[in-house]
Order: sequence, then C-alpha cells, then structure tokens
Amino acid sequence: MLPSPSARRRYRNVLPILLHGDAAFAGQGVVYETMQMADVPDFDVGGTIHVIINNQIGLTINPLHSLSTPYSSDLGKAFNCPIFHCNGDDPLAVSTALETAVEWRHEWGMDVIIEMVCYRRNGPNKLDQPAFTQPKLYKELSRHPPTLDIFEK
Repeated sequence: MLPSPSARRRYRNVLPILLHGDAAFAGQGVVYETMQMADVPDFDVGGTIHVIINNQIGLTINPLHSLSTPYSSDLGKAFNCPIFHCNGDDPLAVSTALETAVEWRHEWGMDVIIEMVCYRRNGPNKLDQPAFTQPKLYKELSRHPPTLDIFEK
C-alpha cells in the first residue's frame, strides 16, 4: 500500500537513519521489534534507512560462528525490505546505495537496508585486538591499503 499524498509530504520532512554494527543488527531483538512496528499505524515513520557497517567480525567472532544466514541484513527479508550491499572501500558505490535508498524510501515509504561490507583495522578497544582471534584475516588486512588510498587511484 502506498502512503497517501499528505503522508508523503509529512514523511519528507524527516529521514530516519539508523547505523548498526553487523553483529548487533542480526543479534539484537530490538532491531526486529522496531522493524515489526514499521507498518503499525501509530508508529509508522514512512520508512527508515538502516545502514549496517559489516566489518565481518562482529565482536571479534567469525561470522560463520555467529550468523545463521549469509548476511546480517537477511533479517530484512522477513519484512520484504530492499537490501543493498556495497563495498566500503568504494565511496562512490556507498553514495549510490544511499541515494537509491533515499529515493526508494521517499517513493514507497518503507524501510530500506544498506549493508556496507568493510573491515576494521583495530579492535573496538585497546584491549581487544582482533588479530588474536582472526590472525589470517588481519595478516591480509595489514597489506590492504586504506580506503582513501584506493579511492585516490
């Protein structure tokens, strides 16, 4: 069902954007509960853009041991949300995904998910070094150039 013209105008004044970590999006019940409420009349906000920062090792755990689906964003399939995957090393792809998500949200008034696949060079704090739990991955990342260097080329 499409939002009414007056609802479309009202929803254009606000653009809800939520940033999630990959493990948190897939593992926290509040995300599912919030998405479930998106079509409840008194809670409808005309769609939310969910941006998942998928660093591939949420909480320094290998995704093979923490997810039951290939992607964190697969939760959105339960709600028929469009899901866009983009490479965090490609700022233009990220920008295109964001623009497309905003256009979709404005046109259809529903939640949209962007899963930005990237990496983190360091742990979430000084005591948590992911190289201890993910030595092969971090050996590769030590040779991987920063995003800005890739973008400049």
